[in-house]
Amino acid sequence: MAALMYLECGYPLIDSDFRNFCASHNIISVEDFLLHDLYVLVISTEQHHNSERLKEGITQVLTIINKQHQPWVDGQELLDDALQNKRFLPTGCRSIDTFLHGGLREGYLTELVGTSSSGKTQICLQAASAVAKSWGKIIFLDSGNSFSPKRVAQIVTQTSDLSAYEVDKALQEVMNNIVCFSVFDIFPLFEVLHQLKNNLRSQKDQHIRMLIIDSISSLIAPILGGGAHGHALMVSVGFLLKRLAHEHDISILVTNHMVAGEKGTSKPALGESWRSIPHIRLLLSKDQISNISSISVLRHPHMATGDRVEFAFQ
Repeated sequence: MAALMYLECGYPLIDSDFRNFCASHNIISVEDFLLHDLYVLVISTEQHHNSERLKEGITQVLTIINKQHQPWVDGQELLDDALQNKRFLPTGCRSIDTFLHGGLREGYLTELVGTSSSGKTQICLQAASAVAKSWGKIIFLDSGNSFSPKRVAQIVTQTSDLSAYEVDKALQEVMNNIVCFSVFDIFPLFEVLHQLKNNLRSQKDQHIRMLIIDSISSLIAPILGGGAHGHALMVSVGFLLKRLAHEHDISILVTNHMVAGEKGTSKPALGESWRSIPHIRLLLSKDQISNISSISVLRHPHMATGDRVEFAFQ
């Protein structure tokens, strides 16, 4: 990303005083800015005589970030991408994979929305187990202590028609292929994603096939009360995830919770700006009486909104 010094000609607030203030916090580029704890940065402005101008400069940088969009591409590039034989990775549930015409597509950001008891983490663990068993490495970003090695072991054991020795070997392969990070706020999330981006570009992690974030909403929702600051960070996370998926043919799966909507209805968290970011949005629900779950399409480039499938967790 651009160094802050190149922004001054178009944005007078980002002057030498503002850049010197940022440099005192080891912030030289826009990327450094995103990785910094902005709340600490805002508080530190109080120690300066031009505190209000520095705060305006911070808001100015966030506004610039918020206005960023993905690069323009022509129709031929879009057609070439659509015609690429990108693979589908399994979710660990045959009914879901059939419904989605093969599973979770590489190069796409898929969002799974549902209530706390709907089974979002279960699908994440099943997908991680299935992909790690036969396809390659998984990065699992855990924001709520939801990753359970014991549950992964149960999934591998229950879905294997193998001898005890073969099951142990398969389980060891699965566990070795899942890399789990505990991430509890958005700034460590940026650090992990940028490190992953650098590793992929240098081909250090060329065998990574899937990135799972359970849950994205618990990392983003706390910062949205900060107005433009939080909104800009949310959009930046979304664009970074889509860029990782597209440039490296990774399937990215994130979970999102539900919040109260109008007239007592529920709706996905994170608001309208986030709604347009994922390529695919799926709504997961579960009937607590029959124990039957369902997935319906909220957004999909190749399926109709409202398409639905029922299934039962194993």
